[in-house]
Amino acid sequence: MQTKTEAPQPDLLALDQQVCFALAVAARNVIGLYRPLLEPMRLTHPQYLVMLALWEKSPSSLTELAGRLSLEPATLSPLVKRLEAVGYVTRARDAKDERALAVTLTAEGAALREYAPAVPAGIVARLGMPLSELEDLRDRLHVLIEASHQARGADG
Repeated sequence: MQTKTEAPQPDLLALDQQVCFALAVAARNVIGLYRPLLEPMRLTHPQYLVMLALWEKSPSSLTELAGRLSLEPATLSPLVKRLEAVGYVTRARDAKDERALAVTLTAEGAALREYAPAVPAGIVARLGMPLSELEDLRDRLHVLIEASHQARGADG
């Protein structure tokens, strides 16, 4: 029973109280802002993430890329195939380990990096939020991601 001095408790099942809902809507909305910035580069958002990883380290094995991107290799493989079809990467068996598939940037894929800095700058401009707030949000999301990895590991 609630007394007159106690604040009402929020409905924990209300949609706007759900972390998952807020994350899903925010992700959908923000990723949508990337589309017009990536179209001139002929990239989708998932392909852009693959390219970001490869700009950091190329060649990379498909397994290594999947780990960096938190994707299953079976999910990543079609993305890499499409990047190969547009000439941004090549796929080949690793000479050191025939079981591993090495993904390597082509000259065109490496050159695309020159245009990439406009993407984060464009997102910051479109959101109209101070960069410091976006950086803080990103850092807090990394904490959430790590906590979710820990929780999933504890479950099984």
